[in-house]
Amino acid sequence: MQETRQNKIARLLQKELSVIFQEQTRMMRGVMVSVTRTKVSPDLSICTAYLSIFPSAKGEEILKNIVANDKTIRYELGTRVRHQLRIIPELRFFIDDSLDYIEHIDQLLKGDKQGNDEE
Repeated sequence: MQETRQNKIARLLQKELSVIFQEQTRMMRGVMVSVTRTKVSPDLSICTAYLSIFPSAKGEEILKNIVANDKTIRYELGTRVRHQLRIIPELRFFIDDSLDYIEHIDQLLKGDKQGNDEE
């Protein structure tokens, strides 16, 4: 039962964080931040959010900026979900590089396929 509640809250936080980042990055041309996954601790006090940042070259810089402003983001999140949650969880952000990993594997496979075609 507890896991169901965790999943519902994680989905709620993912949706609201996505909207917050969409509004924040609208001012920055050529940058997109999306929340790919969120996990909530069993006591609902910590939310770990995995972010996909485009372009990935600016990922570290944008993540540092997000971490520096996590108090503001948490406050904004609190104003959005204050009727659903009593305590707003502490936010932790990480870069989700799974798309870069998939692209790298795809490039390797294409390179291997071209190498086999030449033989």
